[in-house]
Amino acid sequence: MVTWRLLQLADSAFPTGGFAHSAGLEAAAQAGAAPDVAAFAREALWQAGWGAVPLVRAAWLDVSSLPRLDARDDLFLANHVANRASRTQGAAFLSTCARVFPAEVSALPAGACLHLAPLWGGVFRALGMSLEESQRLYLWSTARSVLSAAVRLGLAGTYEAQRTLVDLGPVLDAVAARCGALGVEDLAQTAPLVDLLQALHDRLHSRLFQS
Repeated sequence: MVTWRLLQLADSAFPTGGFAHSAGLEAAAQAGAAPDVAAFAREALWQAGWGAVPLVRAAWLDVSSLPRLDARDDLFLANHVANRASRTQGAAFLSTCARVFPAEVSALPAGACLHLAPLWGGVFRALGMSLEESQRLYLWSTARSVLSAAVRLGLAGTYEAQRTLVDLGPVLDAVAARCGALGVEDLAQTAPLVDLLQALHDRLHSRLFQS
């Protein structure tokens, strides 16, 4: 059951809204020369490792801390575009899981920001996923979302994106190993340039993605 559920959560058909966001890649593409997609994905993975995985871990270890962790994430995400994207994806993720797995997942009280990372940890714990599975799928989904955005932006072909995902395997392992045991006090911004570019998203003349 756990294996099938994990595959369902990893399926691109599971409607969490993640594919509406480019993690700043669209803004980077319009800033000048076409970005190195593989390098951008690596930056995004390390940023997820230091800026989200600690929240996934903390929520998985103590689901009752979700409201506090949600508020902490809201303070940490000072970039308004990244903050909005996290809240939008978190709300979609929680809403979907509450509909698909109503016996295990329920909505948070009104007033919560519903940031994705802490919700991910709490929901995955409720669904019987291990901490390692929760963290690794979060990282893998980050890489997949960036590469999917690259394809739709015309920065990479479908096969090239899949090849890049294969090549990112060692990076995924490295980020999981380095960041898997980090606590909330370790939260850090490791990709300030990417963060700055993403903050410019709302100023783009034309936009395919929400962020």
